Amino acid sequence: MATNRALKGRIRSVTNTRKITRTMELVATSKLRRAQQRVVAARPYAQALREVIADLVTPDLAERFPLLRRPLPPSKGGPARAAVILITSNRGLAGGFNSNLIKEATRRITALEAEGYTVELIGIGKKGIGFFKYIGRTFRTERIDIGDRPTAEHAASVVEELMADFAAGDLGVVELVQSSFQSVLITPPMTVRVLPVEAPVAKSEGVRPDYILSPDPVTLLEQVLPLYVRNAMYRGLVETVAAEQASRRTAMKSATDNAGDLIDALKRTYNRQRQAQITQEIAELVGGAAALQG
Repeated sequence: MATNRALKGRIRSVTNTRKITRTMELVATSKLRRAQQRVVAARPYAQALREVIADLVTPDLAERFPLLRRPLPPSKGGPARAAVILITSNRGLAGGFNSNLIKEATRRITALEAEGYTVELIGIGKKGIGFFKYIGRTFRTERIDIGDRPTAEHAASVVEELMADFAAGDLGVVELVQSSFQSVLITPPMTVRVLPVEAPVAKSEGVRPDYILSPDPVTLLEQVLPLYVRNAMYRGLVETVAAEQASRRTAMKSATDNAGDLIDALKRTYNRQRQAQITQEIAELVGGAAALQG
């Protein structure tokens, strides 16, 4: 049984740990609010781009743009290379957030290799990069500079070279492994196919709006399609950051609550032992006094 001094030391240690986890919970909550604002701000722009592409793309135009063209699989003479972009965090203490993303990336890599592709990894975040390096995989690109505040420039710097390779026919598929921020408690990993661009279906089935376009649809699509790819990358970054902060907040809250429960249990043990010690001392005093009187 632990001594009273050891118990007091453990209580003090766990109390200090609870202060740290509580502080980290508050920091994650503050960062989560800002990350949620970025997610909400990005969604209308993405929806507007989808609607524009849906209204502009026709089967004839789809064959004219490399970003819309669907290459043949490697077994039929198509490009043999594919790219997987994995977004994880630079820091841990976020529950199963990073491990879930890594599992999803591993699943997609296995599936693409089964189709005959040679997969090139683009790692964003130390945790994913560290895991795949540990198991012997190399990276085409490593990025640990993006952090908690991704920008449109960050997104563009990741996908520009990939768009050029895909347009040149060197890549057959580009996929993005990210988190889907649905709510503070629901942030599942997901895979988004960035290239080829899957043209959204127009809302009006069979009837296309009668637009007067200036410039012409070809010129518009030349500008909109790269914007759409960059925006998909940007949304992946901001949603993953929001999911990271939500997961860290949940993990730190759980750790804080568990530390509180452990402190209560240690205090009860300490009080019981202290009470037993005092009772024993009183009994010894009474026995000693009785012995002196007798």
